[in-house]
Amino acid sequence: MTPKVFCVGFHRTGTSSLRAALEHLGYRVCGSVATEEQDIARRVREIAFGLVDRYDAFEDNPWPLLYRELDERCPGSRFILTIRPADAWIRSVTRFFGAKTTPMREWIYGAGSPLGNEPRYRERFERHNADVLEHFRHRPGDLLVLRITEGEGWSELCGFLGHEVPREPFPHMVPSRAPGERGLRRRRGRQRRLLGGGGGA
Repeated sequence: MTPKVFCVGFHRTGTSSLRAALEHLGYRVCGSVATEEQDIARRVREIAFGLVDRYDAFEDNPWPLLYRELDERCPGSRFILTIRPADAWIRSVTRFFGAKTTPMREWIYGAGSPLGNEPRYRERFERHNADVLEHFRHRPGDLLVLRITEGEGWSELCGFLGHEVPREPFPHMVPSRAPGERGLRRRRGRQRRLLGGGGGA
């Protein structure tokens, strides 16, 4: 049985591109879920665990917050931590989400909007990355640290998952900001829909 793949990097670290890459490799990917669930803190595990058997790979929220439970529940799984420099990350998060708030981000950061809460967001981002690295410290073969925003892609991903490297370029997807639309576009302008909401809980 193919191991589950859990993408445990925070949003705005290349998760949409990683999703597109995994789909290209044949994985059924579950993206962001329960973004607007008001009781997310209490219901997140019930919601997430109800989806685990239906997909091969998982990215965006709430999956990064559940890596310990998922590691225990799904032994043999592979974990991918997408990271980027904290300064670039907080600029991206603030620019993308603006003043918009969601119950999901309220649960993760203690504040639904990054505007005015940049230190809180940055501290949570850096603490999460450090915690994931510590959790897998003695099992480096189970965790891939992937720097998509710095040019890493097929070579690292396929080497980790045991796939041949595709001939086509690694996908670089940018979540759209069109009013009323949730989607992705390639940086070269090609459009594709994002199922489950990406870049963004």
